[in-house]
Amino acid sequence: MKLFRVPYAVAAPGALIGASNFFELAVATAIALYGPGSGAALATVVGVLVEVPVMLSVCRVCVSTRGWFDEAAPISARAAADAAAASREG
Repeated sequence: MKLFRVPYAVAAPGALIGASNFFELAVATAIALYGPGSGAALATVVGVLVEVPVMLSVCRVCVSTRGWFDEAAPISARAAADAAAASREG
């Protein structure tokens, strides 16, 4: 994100959203395709349980790399949400 000059206030939440986006979809897909008693469903549920420590690690990385970003004017929550939505739309 630094390469594209994205402000920290947008880059950090973007990293968190990107890291956690598909866990719930994976659970729903595995249950729909293989049934609730399958090994695939169990594996995806365990994956969701692993999500919490992974997200805490991502938070730590975001905080520790804050200095990599240029100091920018404070950005409002609305502007950050608009920028994040625009980046997801491509």
